[in-house]
Amino acid sequence: MFVQELEPVADSLGLSALVATLPLLTVLVLLGGVRMRAHLAGPIGLGVAAAVAWLAFGMPLGQTAASAAQGAAFGLFPILWIVVNALWVYRMTVRTRHFDVLRRSFGRLSDDPRVQALVIAFCFGALLEALAGFGAPVAISAVMLVALGFDPVRAAVVALVANTAPVAFGAMGTPVVTLAQVTGIPLDTVASVVGRQTPLLALVVPLLLVALVDGRRGLRETWLPATACGFAFAVAQFVASNYVSAQLADIAAALAGAGALVAVPQARRPAAEPVRAAVLTGARSEDLDHDDPRADVLRAYAPYALIVAVFSVAQIPPVKDVLAEATRTVDWPFLDVADPAGDPVGGNVFSLPLVATGGTLVLLAGCATAAILGVHARVAAREWAATVHELRYAILTVTSVLALAYVMNLSGQAATIGHFVADAGAGLAFLSPVLGWFGVAVSGSDTSANALFGALQVTAAEQSGLSPELLAAANSSGGVLGKMISPQNLTIACAAVGLTGKEGDLLRKVLPWSLGLLLLMCLIVVGQSTAALGWMLP
Repeated sequence: MFVQELEPVADSLGLSALVATLPLLTVLVLLGGVRMRAHLAGPIGLGVAAAVAWLAFGMPLGQTAASAAQGAAFGLFPILWIVVNALWVYRMTVRTRHFDVLRRSFGRLSDDPRVQALVIAFCFGALLEALAGFGAPVAISAVMLVALGFDPVRAAVVALVANTAPVAFGAMGTPVVTLAQVTGIPLDTVASVVGRQTPLLALVVPLLLVALVDGRRGLRETWLPATACGFAFAVAQFVASNYVSAQLADIAAALAGAGALVAVPQARRPAAEPVRAAVLTGARSEDLDHDDPRADVLRAYAPYALIVAVFSVAQIPPVKDVLAEATRTVDWPFLDVADPAGDPVGGNVFSLPLVATGGTLVLLAGCATAAILGVHARVAAREWAATVHELRYAILTVTSVLALAYVMNLSGQAATIGHFVADAGAGLAFLSPVLGWFGVAVSGSDTSANALFGALQVTAAEQSGLSPELLAAANSSGGVLGKMISPQNLTIACAAVGLTGKEGDLLRKVLPWSLGLLLLMCLIVVGQSTAALGWMLP
């Protein structure tokens, strides 16, 4: 048995914590300073984490390798299993051109560019975040806005800022699933706390979007549709994450937000020509005038309806119990770790939810989608393989980062850093979202930031007397606000709208909004750590 030590380096907590940060510093410097690609920085960081675990923390090489293997296995299943199948569904809609049908359907909802920004960037972007994530919502939303006649820079800024509130539950809940796994906090608990933080952002972001599109006039004239959209989105995200399913949170929120938006009469009124002339300064795509048969429109919406239906059925107690019976729990080979108190850690055991996992449920919905869209089984299989190929670098990144996180957690590195950081005391509640924000800003992924800092947040919270659930959730909720300034997302946005090389200009436009919303989240978390807003927590 390997017993973790908190002060293995010169019997000093400070020196031990400094050495323990080397893997994180390596990844952050390679990503942010050297500008190395994440799929290369991740494995290098893993190598540093393994060296620190073995040489400084005394973890046997065999157990270090076993820890990394378990982290990589968790990255593949269920994390990447969710992402691959979700993106596969999206690819089939693109192949059959039903995605174009959906885009034209959105374009016909309103000719007001401020409302179009809400429908496409905020609501549909959230739906794309729920299914695909990893930059897809920003790229697709920006392209759709440019097709409607938006200036490329404005379209990119709107798409980036809109991609905030849904990120924590993106890719069928992948970030919160990862956070639950690395912290040992039940998924339902983590999701419920995050679901009491990010909905507050949803109340603000739609108002910010109409202001970005049309300044004070946009805010003055369309505040009611924006408020209705944000309020419905927030309520649906809160209800789904707390009482239904974390995997359905973004889908429910996106549909509720869009429904509330189009229900407001003001949103359906034709926009004044001065507004359109001021906002729509680009070239409008001619294919928007093409009329689609009603049957094609229904099929275009079918994949999302199927996913909602499959996940809803899976939450019915008897069905949920049957699905859970297929879950297998195994003692991970060559791994026998105890915490500093001598108690076995949860990482010694690996849970394999074969059916009761988001990826398998999305796969079932995807098979039904293929049948409805008329995709032959052979073609669907090729699209699935193409999806894996498209995600090959993301697969390497996620598996290596999760392997790094598991090595740091099981060797005791994360616990040592957490005990050291706990000296911040009450100030830790304010700094907690900042740590998540920084992690996402550098890595471009809320999933990666949760894997890197989730366990550290929990340890620090336990040592400082704060709620571990609150700070773990704050890591993810603060992280979503770093997405708009991450080099990965900036590059994706620029490439999508033809602004390659203008990432710096785009960063200067979105950075103030990222910092402002981060400050708001920090104040929310501080309030929730005290009696002022403590009543909000479950």
